[in-house]
Amino acid sequence: MVSKVTNIHVTGEAASQITIGRGLFSAVPEALGELVKKVLIIHTGSGAKQATALREQLQEAGYQALLAEVPDAENAKRIEVAAFCWQILGQTDFTRSDAIIGLGGGAVTDLAGFVGGCWLRGVKVVLIPTSVLGMVDAAIGGKTGINSAEGKNLIGVFAAPSRVLCDFETLQTLPRNEILAGFAEVVKCGFIAEPEILEILERDVAVASNPNSAEFQRLVELAVDVKAQVVSADFRDSSQREILNYGHTLGHAIEHSERYQWRHGVAVAIGMVYAAELGRLAGNLSERVVDRHRSILESLELPLSYSAARWEGLLSIMQRDKKTRAGMLRFVVLDDIAKPRILAGADHTLLRFAYDEISR
Repeated sequence: MVSKVTNIHVTGEAASQITIGRGLFSAVPEALGELVKKVLIIHTGSGAKQATALREQLQEAGYQALLAEVPDAENAKRIEVAAFCWQILGQTDFTRSDAIIGLGGGAVTDLAGFVGGCWLRGVKVVLIPTSVLGMVDAAIGGKTGINSAEGKNLIGVFAAPSRVLCDFETLQTLPRNEILAGFAEVVKCGFIAEPEILEILERDVAVASNPNSAEFQRLVELAVDVKAQVVSADFRDSSQREILNYGHTLGHAIEHSERYQWRHGVAVAIGMVYAAELGRLAGNLSERVVDRHRSILESLELPLSYSAARWEGLLSIMQRDKKTRAGMLRFVVLDDIAKPRILAGADHTLLRFAYDEISR
């Protein structure tokens, strides 16, 4: 069992502390601070037991703790759900000295950050991600948002959490396929910035993806550190932070096409293979690195292809991607491992050729 606790800091405008380890619920009062009196814990039905235990702990510590149960996965990221949370805050007289806790996967932490960032133009938010995706990506960096009929995460605010607690004990009941789906974001960090991630996965993927192993904790720490460094340098996504969207342009379009019934990591895995093929066709990425994408993602039981018939619809959705500028599609591609760059304005024929390499 992993027992050590690691702290990683995001600096600058997005200043926050990410704590990684086990048994971290005991650190919640310290994370909230002495000024907080009321706490709203936003959680899903599957996390109700953990949320109830946390509420009881906070009440014993003298806080007024309330629960807000929201739908699972992307169904939580709707304006109606955010409005439900705001209604609770208003009816219970939440002030700027009170706090919100997001306890759940990436969708819950996105929602909680958005709710907290908008209420009174910003209240304290503490995030406790209970999925691999949440720990290494969604809960870190202050990008919050909800979905709309037009696309994913098009409505949101930049609102950094004051603290993120990544407690591996919350992963013990997580289904194996959920853990593997979350590893797509870990792999992404390996390809854009940290080759050690890829090496650990290639040595023994079963051990590396076991939440009780030292290798698992090392991978989470490496992925969190990658994101923390990027966000510290570019909180508002004006330049360097775009590299964190490797695989996401097509990935988000697939999620939209599947009406958000697919897990984020599953769609991003396909998106990374596409980005690798695009980098090969449009630049310097070697066939060897493209093959490495395929072998690592396949070892994690993640998909590598998507329907050939969906291309035109996906292209239309990608035109609304947040990275698009003046109607010009922009993709994160690689020239080599840890050498990402932006490919802007690629010819649609080239985009289609890359898609042909991953379609079925």
